[in-house]
Amino acid sequence: MRIVFLEPIELDYDTVNKACDSLRSQGHEVIVYKDKRPELNIERSQGADIIVETDMLLDKAYFNAVGGIKMLAIAVSGLDHVDLEECKKRNIHVANAAGYSTEAVAELAIGMMIELYRHIRDNDQVTRSCKAGAILPGLELKGKTLGIIGLGAIGRRTAELAKAFGCNVIAWNRSPKQVEGVTNVDLHTLLHRSDIVAIHTALTDDTHHLISAKELSLMKKSAIIVNTSRGGVIKSDDLAKALTDGTIAGAALDVYDGEPPLFCGLPPINNDNTLLSAPNTLLLPHIGFGTSEAQILRLNITIENIQKYINNITL
Repeated sequence: MRIVFLEPIELDYDTVNKACDSLRSQGHEVIVYKDKRPELNIERSQGADIIVETDMLLDKAYFNAVGGIKMLAIAVSGLDHVDLEECKKRNIHVANAAGYSTEAVAELAIGMMIELYRHIRDNDQVTRSCKAGAILPGLELKGKTLGIIGLGAIGRRTAELAKAFGCNVIAWNRSPKQVEGVTNVDLHTLLHRSDIVAIHTALTDDTHHLISAKELSLMKKSAIIVNTSRGGVIKSDDLAKALTDGTIAGAALDVYDGEPPLFCGLPPINNDNTLLSAPNTLLLPHIGFGTSEAQILRLNITIENIQKYINNITL
């Protein structure tokens, strides 16, 4: 088979190319492109049986221009950028790198909670200004109630880490899941009881703007909210207003409502976003997946997915 990596999936070329030797040893042709050039995707894909990429748009126009593709090995977990209906019509198998960033995102979520509670950035600035004193008091995670929205792999791992810090963990999932040490509650109860709300649910029609002004009004005035899942789960302007009005105490976000796909090369928010002027916010540029360990893991998962497809193993 002809396997084409349209990009080095955010790793250096030599690492990816060497990892493909196992495929070459089985007689497959593997081409790894050294750069990410969406405008060249159609040209680079000609004659390929298997396409590997991360988050570049693969829409109907792409599939109309490129025939013969048997498999897409998507080296990220999300598939928002792939026209799955077209893949189904054309009998193209699609596999993602599910689970590669579980640890990275869960650890970041905990780190964001600690940052908001201990004012780490602000205290750094106090020190750098050579002034006496500090921004006090902070808060501890121990004894706080963490409400997790979405008990997928990342939500479950966040629960494990939070319990290690001494948090009481409650959760809401569209279909209740039994997780040791986690109490299932309805969404209303979760928002009302939680000191920290962590969002780890997928973005669907049902979860789009799941958290808006009404839901934010149910939270404690001392509560904070953390989102490392998909930005569209929270209605951005409503969150900014809740922070400004003191409805809730703080927010830490790695994703944003209306955020453009990463392949566009655009910033996650514009300078007119109301969150930029909201108090006690931590705004990160979608880095949850971005650890060296996660990047190597997703490369390994991607190659494993290709091997399974080639060997007719159900993914």
